[in-house]
Amino acid sequence: MTLHIETPLLESRALSLKTGRTVLLKLEGLQPSGSFKLRGVGFACEEHKRRGARRFVAASGGNAGYAVAYAGRELGIPVTVVVPQTTSERAKALIRGEEADVVVHGASFAESNAYALSTLGDGDAYLHAFDDPLLWEGHATMIEEVARQTERPDLLVCSVGGGGLLAGVVEGLRRVGWSDIPVLAVETDGASSFHEALKAGAPVALTKIQSVATSLGANKVAARIVTLAKEHPIRNCLVTDAEAIQGSVTLLEEHRLLTEPACGASVAALVRIPEYFPEAQRIVVIACGGVGTTSQQLLEWSDFYRLEGEQVAASHSDEVHLPESLQR
Repeated sequence: MTLHIETPLLESRALSLKTGRTVLLKLEGLQPSGSFKLRGVGFACEEHKRRGARRFVAASGGNAGYAVAYAGRELGIPVTVVVPQTTSERAKALIRGEEADVVVHGASFAESNAYALSTLGDGDAYLHAFDDPLLWEGHATMIEEVARQTERPDLLVCSVGGGGLLAGVVEGLRRVGWSDIPVLAVETDGASSFHEALKAGAPVALTKIQSVATSLGANKVAARIVTLAKEHPIRNCLVTDAEAIQGSVTLLEEHRLLTEPACGASVAALVRIPEYFPEAQRIVVIACGGVGTTSQQLLEWSDFYRLEGEQVAASHSDEVHLPESLQR
C-alpha cells in the first residue's frame, strides 16, 4: 500500500487534434495531495519512518510542503513546514488542514530552508522539495504505471522546476527499458534555472524568479538533472507565462482539470514539438497538477496575460504591475 494512487493515462482528443499527434495525459493532479509530489514525498516519508523518524521537517510554501503534511498525517508522524513570508494564506491553510505546524520565516525559500535545517533535532527527518534520491525513486513510479497503461511512446514531456520530477521521469524510463525515449523539459522564461544550468554546464543560481509559474521557481536546479542531460536525450524548452496559463486554461476547459501554470507549461510546449522532435507521434505529457491556483486566479490571469499581444505577457520589466487580485 502506498500513499500515492495510480493515476489515469488518458488520450486528450482536443490536444491530439490540435497537434496532429497522439497526446496522452498522465493525470498527476488527481493525487490526494493534488500533485505528483506525493509519489516521492510519500516514499521518502515511509522510508524515514521505517528508519525511526519521529518528526518530518520541510521548507516549502507549495506542493511539496502540502505533500509532506499529507504524508505525515497518514503515517501518524508530526510535521513542521517552514514557509517564506510570501506564501499565500490559502497555501498555509491547506498545510494546516493536514494537521501540520506552519512556521513563517524568511523572505525567500532559501531563508526558509536554512531555518528549517537549523531546527533539526534528534529523531527529525528533513524532506527536501526536489533534491533527494528518495524523491526521484518515488517519482519514477509514474513511468512504471505509464508502461503498464500504454504502448511505448515516442516522447515524454514534463515541466522542470528544481528537477525532482525530471530526475524521477528519467529513472522511471530506465527502469522500464525505455532509456532511449527522449524527454522535453519545459520551463517558463522567468524561471529558467535549468536552461541557465545547461548553458553553464552546472547549476547556477538565478538572481530572481519572474514568472507566474511559481512552482517552477527554484532559483537553482539539482545537480542531478544537469548530469542526466549529458546521459539521456533531454531537450529544454522555454514558454512564456501567457502560454503556460493558456495551457492550464486548456486543461480546465477540455478536461475539467484545474492545474497551476507550472503544469500548463508542458501543455503549451506541445506546439513546439515539430521544432524539437519532429518525428514524435505518440507523446505522454506529465500533467503534474498543483494546488497553488484557484479557478478565479486562472481566469484573471488568462485575461491579464493575453497571447495575442505578448507585450504584457512576455515582459518582465519593472514597468509591468499586476492587479492586486493577481498578486496572490
